[in-house]
Amino acid sequence: MTRTHVACNLNGDDVEFLCDQNETLLNALRDEVGLTGVKEGCGTGDCGSCSVMFNGRVTCSCLVFAPEVNGATVVTVEGLADAGQLHPLQQCFLEGAALQCGVCTPGFLVAAKALLDKNPNPTETEVRYALAGNLCRCTGYDKIIRAVLDAAGQLNAAQ
Repeated sequence: MTRTHVACNLNGDDVEFLCDQNETLLNALRDEVGLTGVKEGCGTGDCGSCSVMFNGRVTCSCLVFAPEVNGATVVTVEGLADAGQLHPLQQCFLEGAALQCGVCTPGFLVAAKALLDKNPNPTETEVRYALAGNLCRCTGYDKIIRAVLDAAGQLNAAQ
């Protein structure tokens, strides 16, 4: 099978990689690009663990063929940190113990970042709604919601 050339902006950098035409973005990110932060939880788009931002929209990377991102902008959990400094969301997840096994964490972080980009001061209900596509089998969600609200507060205080 012929490999497909893909060029996109990934986490702020222009990257190129080769992939099979039917390879998922999830697998290409992990196997071709080496970004292992994106996790496969279900492979059917039901859990949100593999969430990335694809042209500004939260998207399950297991449901997108890698060639579809040619010319696009993609942000993974690795793209949240800046110059080695954790994003406030990542720091609040750590400090608030909003993770356990870690499989769902990258998807929650990406979805939360997308929310805070659009709504820097969300209510608890808005956070819960924005994260509804992400499933966690370990934490019970309360610590995750608190971490997102804490990060929103920190980001607002910094501005």
